[in-house]
Amino acid sequence: MKQLDARGLSCPEPVLLIRQAMQSGDACYEMVVDNHAARENVTRYAEHQGYAVTVRQEGSDYTLTMSK
Repeated sequence: MKQLDARGLSCPEPVLLIRQAMQSGDACYEMVVDNHAARENVTRYAEHQGYAVTVRQEGSDYTLTMSK
């Protein structure tokens, strides 16, 4: 599982980060974001790419797990 930390990044940077990571073709990714907009945008992008997304909130951070 490829792990990415997008805390402190504002959109569209988290989406660009996951897009670049997904070019490797891995089946599973985990990304940590720290704002609602990034959570929503990364979730939408991953689902559009065919990944199932689960979101776990830990304090002010969201951990997105994306898998095919």
